[in-house]
Amino acid sequence: MKRKHKRLTFVVVALGLLGVAAGLMLSAFEENIVFFYSPTDIAEKNVAEGRRIRLGGLVEEGSVKKAGGAVVNFRVTDLTTAITVTYKGLLPDLFSEGQGVVAEGTLQGGVFRADEVLAKHDETYMPPEVADALKKSGKWKGPGKDKIK
Repeated sequence: MKRKHKRLTFVVVALGLLGVAAGLMLSAFEENIVFFYSPTDIAEKNVAEGRRIRLGGLVEEGSVKKAGGAVVNFRVTDLTTAITVTYKGLLPDLFSEGQGVVAEGTLQGGVFRADEVLAKHDETYMPPEVADALKKSGKWKGPGKDKIK
């Protein structure tokens, strides 16, 4: 085999290996991507059940119910639509009704089963995704205003 053919074979094999490596990396990323949805997004976009997602919004007033065995049920709303969330574990200290929350888990039978719940970190903070969802729904009064319609 000529030197030119050896070099060409090497380049083709190297590009093939690079393509396979890139494909494996993209496949691994796709399995670990977790998308953010508001309750309205979930209702409108028909999110597949069992797929891992993040749900964000406000904890609906009067919806927090402790079911025993460290199970807590509550509703997350974007002031347009609300979804029931079930969580087993200890809630963050800053978790409270009427405050912003992001829950990560899966949707099963119309109920969101969370395995992680994240609460805001102080009295003026709103998770950016939650604020964007509220702005999109028209319920957010604007920057600098910590009150919601």
